[in-house]
Amino acid sequence: MRFSQIFVKASSSSSHSRNRSASASSLLLSTASRSFSHLRSPSQRPSFGIAFDIDGVILRGNTPIGGSPQALGRLYHDSFGTLKVPYVFLTNGGGVPESKRAFELSKLLGVNILPSQVIQGHTPFKQLVKRFENDLIIAVGKGEPATVMSEYGFKNAFSIDEYASCFDNIDPLAQFKKWTTGHVNQNNTIRSTACTQRVHAAFIVSDSVDWSRDIQVLCDILRTGGFPGREIAHQPSLYFANDDLEYQAVFPSERLGMGAFRIALESIFNSIHPNALEYTSFGKPNPSVFRNAETVLMETVPSSYQSANHVTGGNHVFRTLYMIGDNPSVDIKGAKQAGHPWFSILTRTGVFKGKKIMLSIQRIWLLTLLKRQWTISSERRACKFTLFFSFSFFLLLVTRVGGVNYLVYKRE
Repeated sequence: MRFSQIFVKASSSSSHSRNRSASASSLLLSTASRSFSHLRSPSQRPSFGIAFDIDGVILRGNTPIGGSPQALGRLYHDSFGTLKVPYVFLTNGGGVPESKRAFELSKLLGVNILPSQVIQGHTPFKQLVKRFENDLIIAVGKGEPATVMSEYGFKNAFSIDEYASCFDNIDPLAQFKKWTTGHVNQNNTIRSTACTQRVHAAFIVSDSVDWSRDIQVLCDILRTGGFPGREIAHQPSLYFANDDLEYQAVFPSERLGMGAFRIALESIFNSIHPNALEYTSFGKPNPSVFRNAETVLMETVPSSYQSANHVTGGNHVFRTLYMIGDNPSVDIKGAKQAGHPWFSILTRTGVFKGKKIMLSIQRIWLLTLLKRQWTISSERRACKFTLFFSFSFFLLLVTRVGGVNYLVYKRE
């Protein structure tokens, strides 16, 4: 598979260029809106779906990027949440249950988002419930890691905060951490469980809040067979929700992610233990994550289309699935590794900040019009629609004061 890069920059150096960009955006969006009418008939099922990254694409912190709320609104028939186009959020982030994240996103973006449309880095942990359902497991990270695991079905999940508080002096620096001083677990049942039961697995659900303590406690658990303070024994299982080295947050430059934490833990563990650290990482760019997203997208196809599909006796298959992300080594790499029907689109609103400029918005629009003239068959009309949608949506999605920048990886 060969990719050509089409880079678009709309400069805001003058009011004239801003007006041109606004005009192009309006024209593109109106064309895309008209094209949506092709999807209104149950006999013409949507030929494509979309997976959005969140941080650096839809949001920066809790602030929507550019026109992302308006762009997402165009994926719905009405304000009641009836989808025109199936889409999901495919993010390596997490730390809260999918239901809570869906509620937060709905509030921030002004559209109705279902929990099933939110695929977080730790969502695949559900697959491990049968293996560890009744075992003591440790959940690490910001937010509500233990709640996440409990909602998945793990019946004996402790956060690392709870677990560490059951062992006196396990963190030698605790006395210097004013935010944790005095947080000693007084629940006798929890303390008894932590001190007498073996930890069977540790799950890094989201980014660690206290690297020094978490690395210390994890090393204690992992090199003693799940009993901190005892002799060296077989390592319990270790799982990471993702392996992102960096991610885009509110700060202008990237922040260290779970992949950086994994490197630190692995380096230290391998230096103090005779055997190398064994672990499994989930999240993008793992191809299995994209296969799961494809399944979820098929389940997200509006019921009217599913009914029509049932009548015709076929299984719905997407012609194209768009992965829209800001990280070349995660979003773009993952979509490329997953292969057909995935098609990757890279934004400049997050981790990626490429410099090269190859085409103008006017040339993009010209190419789109030419595509339209060449469109004859119904199959090509569907392709035309996806082309219009990807450009117009993207133009609105990454519009911001100061200009528009995005990169499209286009298959040939």
